[in-house]
Formats: sequence, C-alpha cells, structure tokens
Amino acid sequence: MEIKTINADMLAKMFLAGAQNIEAKKEYINELNVFPVPDGDTGTNMSMTIMSAAKEVRALDNPGMKELSKAISGGSLRGARGNSGVILSQLLRGFTKSIQDETEIDAAGIAAACIRAKETAYKAVMKPKEGTILTVARGIAEKAEELAFETDDLAEIFPKILDHAQEVLNQTPEMLPVLKEAGVVDSGGQGLLEVLRGAYDAFLGKEIDYSSIEPSAAPSASAVRKAPMEETDIKFGYCTEFIILTGREFSEQEEQDFKAYLESIGDSIVCVADDEVVKVHVHTNDPGLAIQKALTYGQLTRMKIDNMREEHHERVIQEAEKLAAQEKVKKQEKKERKKTGFIAVSIGEGMNEIFREIGVDYIIEGGQTMNPSTDDMLQAIDEVNADTIFILPNNKNIVLAANQARDLTRDKDIIVIPTRTVPQGITAVISFSPEEDVDTNEQMMLEAIQTVKTGQVTYAVRDTRIGEKEIHEGDIMGIGDEGILSVGSSISETSKELLEKLVTEDSELISIYYGEDISEEEAERFVSEVEEAYPDLDVDAHRGGQPIYYYVMSVE
Repeated sequence: MEIKTINADMLAKMFLAGAQNIEAKKEYINELNVFPVPDGDTGTNMSMTIMSAAKEVRALDNPGMKELSKAISGGSLRGARGNSGVILSQLLRGFTKSIQDETEIDAAGIAAACIRAKETAYKAVMKPKEGTILTVARGIAEKAEELAFETDDLAEIFPKILDHAQEVLNQTPEMLPVLKEAGVVDSGGQGLLEVLRGAYDAFLGKEIDYSSIEPSAAPSASAVRKAPMEETDIKFGYCTEFIILTGREFSEQEEQDFKAYLESIGDSIVCVADDEVVKVHVHTNDPGLAIQKALTYGQLTRMKIDNMREEHHERVIQEAEKLAAQEKVKKQEKKERKKTGFIAVSIGEGMNEIFREIGVDYIIEGGQTMNPSTDDMLQAIDEVNADTIFILPNNKNIVLAANQARDLTRDKDIIVIPTRTVPQGITAVISFSPEEDVDTNEQMMLEAIQTVKTGQVTYAVRDTRIGEKEIHEGDIMGIGDEGILSVGSSISETSKELLEKLVTEDSELISIYYGEDISEEEAERFVSEVEEAYPDLDVDAHRGGQPIYYYVMSVE
C-alpha cells in the first residue's frame, strides 16, 4: 500500500518509537565505545537526550506539527548530554525547523528536513570528523534527496534509507582507524540508526510499548528522591506540581510576583520559566489557591497533587525542602551584578572546594560518569549574576553542551573555555586577571591551558585494543591528553609510568589529586615516591575526592 504523507500524529508515534528503541539498545551502543573507560557512554547520552524530548511529546494532547516540532527541538536541546547527545539534538532541531509549518510531510519534505538536519549538526561541530554520526546523517540526507526524485511512496523510501544508513555505518571503520583497530562501527552512528529503526517500526504499525516514556513532570520530579520522614514534620500537606503554558514570554517581574504569592501560601517553591513554559512546584495546604493564581497566566498541564501526610515516606519532601533552602541561599548570595563570573564542571568534594577557593561562582556536579545537560548549564548561567560568564567544561565530552547553552543565552555574554580536564580548568581560572578586559582574559586562559599536560588513572571496563596496547577488563590505565599512555595491574606503578611520559626537561610543577578510592596513606606514599623520582620539580598534592579516577595529575 502506498503512503505518500505522514501527519503530526504519525510523526509523534515514530519519534516516540525511535526514542524507545535507543533506550532499549543503549547498553549495546555503549559497548561499541572504543575507549574502555567507565564514563557516561554514547548510548546513555543519546538516550537521555532524546528521552528528554520524548517526555515533552508524551505530555502533549493531540499536537499539531508546530507544537510537536517545538517539543522535540526544545526538549532535546535542553536535555542534550555529551557530544553525541548534542549532535543528536542538533539533528532533531534542524529536522523540526524544516517541517514545523507543515500539516503533512511528503517525500520532498522528508528529504528537505534530512538535509537541514545534516547541515545544522555539521555547523554545531567546530571540526567535523568523518566516520562518525555526522557521516551517517549525511548519508541519510543524500539518500532521502535521491529517492525523493524517484518516487513519492514513503513505504518504499524509508526501508531504502535505512539500508543505506546501515551501509554508511558499516564504512565508518574505514574512515576512522581507531574503529577498525577495535573492530567496531561508530557508536553515535549506530545510535542514530536505532532511532530510525524504531521510527520505521511505528510507521509500519507495529505495536510499541511506550510505558518507559513518562510524560514530563514539574521540575522537582527529576531532582526528587524518596526518604522516610515523620508525618509530624510536615507543615504543608500537599505537594503540588504543574506546568503553565503561557503562550508568551513569562517576564521576570511576573516570575517574581508569582513566587511571592506561592511563598505566602506554602514553601519548598521551585518556579522555572523557559520560553512559554513555566514549571512549578510548591508545598501548600491549599493547592487550589496555587492553581487559581496560575490560571491567570495561562493554561495548565501535567498537574500532580500528592498528600504528603499519607505518603510521608517519600523523599520528595526532604529533597524539595533542600532545593528550596538552596534557592533561598542563592537569593541571599545574589548581590550587585558582577562584571565577570565563573562556572566549572567538577566532581569530588576536594575538587569542588579547590574551585570555590580560586573564585568559581557555580559548580555543576558532573563529569565523566554523568555529563551535564545543556539545561544544567542554562540553570547555572541563570544563577550567576554577572555580565560575562566563563564556563569551564573540564571534559571534552561536555564542551558542545556548554557551547549550546551559550548559544541559547541572550542576556549574558557567555565564553566557553574548552578545558578538557580539571587541571586545565584550575589553571584557566588562576590565569584570569581582573585588571584585563574580557578578550585579553579569554586569550590568556586559552594560552594557559595549552601549557598543562594532564594524566588520569582509572580502570578498564571492557577488553579492547588501542594502538599497540592490548587492554583487558580490570586493567589499570594511565590516560594522557592524546590517549592511553600506560597499562598495568598496579595503580601506583601505572601512575608512575604515566608521569614519566608527561614530564620533560622543561617541566616545573607536578600536581596530584587523589580520588575517593585512594586512602590518605596510599596517597602520601605515592607522593613521596614522585618527589624522590623528581627532586628538581615542585610536587603539589591535594585530596580531590573524585570517583572513577584514582589519580588526576598535571604537569606544567
């Protein structure tokens, strides 16, 4: 049977099915990662990115193409994590920009949307590399354009696009030697193919289980955990959550007025405005008052009211109160607008404290194990009251999300210093001079981070081969800026071997940050051995408290 167009309803089903499929296949995609470190892998990042959009779509009631496009684009942009997630969000952004004003999409419309998706994603990456998800996206766009000239039957076009995407994916090892060496295809390209396969299943009318995609909830939902609490501690009995669809920009004055009203009837308040959507959470004894007030600003959706005295075991209370307290502290800390502020991505109590001591205003908890989303970046930007904000991603897989947050910010000047490691981030902040202008400081920081060589020691989570190094699960790896430099069974010996390859005759300083799995005694012993091996160098040691990495070291 010929099918020449798809409408918004079908597109929504296809998108949700694509999201569901990559969620189901994420561990398989993770296994394709060449680098065997225990990190936030490609499959996880892509799944979390598209799931953020899928939840927005699930919350819509019979949307048209414009509403659907906005939910897909906005949800994926804000939820984007890791480089693969950011690229996926840009593909979705380009695709939806092309179709948002249509009521139905035909073969030519599909082709145009695929081309725009490819172009948008390539523009988002400073130095596009072939053999990646970008290559697969380009192959899809070219095939869709070719087929649109041959037939208008989507039932004929879609399987051919899928077949061609698989062919392109199979070629990625020939484009990237590291893939060929490891005997795998590109994980990001595989993730994109899984999204398309899921979408095609929905197009064919196959039964899809959407139960894992919960509709997007109020902002507390993602942050709330559950913990026991005595009923007597509950001052306000109803945990109330909803979203206001304003249909226009929610002004800062309106946000302040609404928050003030909510404070008069309850506590544990979270109120976050994003374009035409306002996410609200409040604890109150009269949810109706909150709802009545909210209705003066627009339509309500995703309303949820829990009786906390009945469900007092839920941690939602504890966490919401914590969030509210943090908001209060932040409000108190907000002073006069500064000229310059700093945001750093960090993890580990010791690392965080170092950043605070050198003047970083806001720390985003995250890194290798959990790449912060674009939305995490935007929230941090909102909290830093400064004209110019420098963002230090401190991980190569977070730079794109930081850039995306920069591009989405209108009222502040955002500068992303592309730090790939925490030591680079520390050096960048130390290099800042308040007497110099913004451009000069940016240049100084960029130059400073080039002088820092970083080594990180962790364990392998899978067997692989990289270059001449055979790596087995459980091996200790010493990773430098350009790849794996040492492999062994001893943390101390592998770390010392790594240092040998970082230190040169021009080196002056070795900085060592020991992680949460290294005791103080072990760290002191290791530092002593380093000092003995390099008597002419200054050795600076700190408790970093970071997970995953036994040692993070830098040489300058």
